[in-house]
Amino acid sequence: MSWENVNDEYLTREFKFENFAEALVFLNSAGEICEQQDHHAEFVLSWGLVVVKTWSHDVGGITNRDLKLADAIDQVY
Repeated sequence: MSWENVNDEYLTREFKFENFAEALVFLNSAGEICEQQDHHAEFVLSWGLVVVKTWSHDVGGITNRDLKLADAIDQVY
């Protein structure tokens, strides 16, 4: 599955894992990327699943910062 562009308002993607612990490790890695890029996504963590949503608040939509963040998060999946 790839990132879904929702009405040019935000990007979202579901990442699936075998268990909660693996999902949590991924979430922490993705969070570190957000810190490094100073661009912070919204995360939902549940058993075996992390949902990520990103948009640029200052413009109220998707920018190159979101695309860069999505690509970097994909690299740790």
